[in-house]
Amino acid sequence: MKRWLASTMPLVCAVLWAAACAPPPGTPPRESSMPTRSRQPSGPVAQLGPPPTMKVLTSGLNHPWSLTWGPDNRLWVTEKTGKRVTRIDPVTGATSTVLTIPEVSASGAQDGLLGLAFGNEVVYLAYSYNAGTDAAPDLRGKIVRYAYDQAAATLRDPVDILSGLPASRDHDAGRLRVGPDQKLYYSIGDMGNNQFDRACLPIRAQDLPTAEQVAAKDWSTYVGKILRLNPDGGVPDDNPVIHGVRSHIYTYGHRNPQGLAFGPGGRLFSSEHGPKTDDEINLIQAGKNYGWPFVAGFRDDQAYRYANWSAAPNCAQLKYDDYDIPASVPLGPKETEWNDPDYVEPLKTLYTVPTGHNFKDETCAEEYDLCWPSIAPASVEYFPPEGAPNPALANALLVPSLKNGSLYVLKLTQDGGSVQGDVVQLFRTGNRYRDTAISPDRKTIYILTDSEGLAGPQSGAQSGKLDNPGSVLAFTLTVPK
Repeated sequence: MKRWLASTMPLVCAVLWAAACAPPPGTPPRESSMPTRSRQPSGPVAQLGPPPTMKVLTSGLNHPWSLTWGPDNRLWVTEKTGKRVTRIDPVTGATSTVLTIPEVSASGAQDGLLGLAFGNEVVYLAYSYNAGTDAAPDLRGKIVRYAYDQAAATLRDPVDILSGLPASRDHDAGRLRVGPDQKLYYSIGDMGNNQFDRACLPIRAQDLPTAEQVAAKDWSTYVGKILRLNPDGGVPDDNPVIHGVRSHIYTYGHRNPQGLAFGPGGRLFSSEHGPKTDDEINLIQAGKNYGWPFVAGFRDDQAYRYANWSAAPNCAQLKYDDYDIPASVPLGPKETEWNDPDYVEPLKTLYTVPTGHNFKDETCAEEYDLCWPSIAPASVEYFPPEGAPNPALANALLVPSLKNGSLYVLKLTQDGGSVQGDVVQLFRTGNRYRDTAISPDRKTIYILTDSEGLAGPQSGAQSGKLDNPGSVLAFTLTVPK
C-alpha cells in the first residue's frame, strides 16, 4: 500500500460532515480532474466530530489564485485575470482592492497574477508579463517586492527583484512563500512542453544552468524548478551547488508544482500535478532531483513512460495524442532503468495505478481526463498541532483538489518526515478548490474556488455549472465531544 495514497471514498461525505458535501467538480483543459472510478484503496474513516458550518464569505472574484492570511487579520487574494490584489474581511466578507497591476499578462489559462507572500513590512507578488510587443509577444515571469503599509492597507514602491523568468500559458506553477529562514521560495512548472500545442517544445526540467548563464541572467533553464532567493532577488550563498553551479535553483525535475508549504522544523512540502496519474506530495530537499519527465510518481514502471514528442523528426506534422504514441515518437527509458544520484521519491501519490489502466473511462465520454486517476492538487497548506480542533487535523497537510471539490488531509509523522495513515477527504462541494488559508485561532478553514470549469462527472453527467465560482468559502470547525 506504500505506493497508493489511501483515500476515503465518496462514502466519507455520508459519514463525515455530510452537510458540507455535494457533487464533485471537473476541470478546464490542462489542469486535469478527478476520477469517479479509479483504483483508490480505501481505509478506515476518521471521525472528525460534528459537521462544520459552511458559508460563502465572498464571491465575484475574477479567477482568484492565491489566498493568504495577512498580518492585518484580513484575507488577501490575487486575481489571476483580474490583475488585482483584493483584501477581504474574514467576518463580513467585505472586499477592497489594494492594488491593480495593468502590466500583468493574463490569457485566462495558467498565466496571470499568481503568488503572494508577506515578508518583513513588504509583500512579494509573482506574475507573467509581455516582454515583447503585441505583434511579437514574449511571455515572461517576474517577482516584485512592494513596501507594505499595514495601517493604510497599501502597497507601494514596486521593485522588480527577479524578472525575465520563463513563463507560459500552461504549467506556470507560480507558488510563492517566505521561509522561516526569510528566504523567498518560488515554483516554476515545465511550461506545458511536450504536450498539446507545445508538443514540439522539449521538457527542460532536468536542464541546469552553466555559470556563464547565471552571470548573464539567462534563466531559461529555470523551468521545472523550485527556486530559493534572497529578499533582494539575489542567489543565497548557501544555495545548493548542483553539477558545479550555484544558482537560484533549489530543486529540479518538477512538472507543475503549484503548492509550497513549510511544516515542522522548517521542512518544505510541495504538491505537484502528475500527467494522467501520480499527482505528488513531495518533501523538498536542497539540491535534489524529483525525476520529471523520466519519472511520474514512484519509480515503479506503473502506467507511465516518457514519450518525447519534441524529439520526433516529424513532430510538426503529428497530432498530439495522450493515448496512442506514434512510432516516430521516441520513448525514454523505463522508470526503473533511469536513475540519478540526486533523485528522491515522493512521500505520497494521488493516485498510482497499474499498467493497463483504462484511461478512456466511458463515464466521462470524450472528456476522458475527468476520469483520470488524479486530483489536480492546486496548493498545499500546513495545519499545526497547536490549537487544532481535532487530532486528525493537527500536524497535517491540507491539499485542495481542482477536480473534485474536496480538501485532502494528510497526517504527518511528528517530525514531518513522512505521511502516516489514511488520507481523509473533506468539505466536498461542486467547486474547483484553488487555495486554502487557516484562521489564527485554527477554528476556520477558508477555501478559494475557481471562477469557471467543469463541475465534473456524476453518473455519466457533466456540467459547466459550479456551485460557488470565484468565491471564498469559510468552513468553521467544531470540537468533537
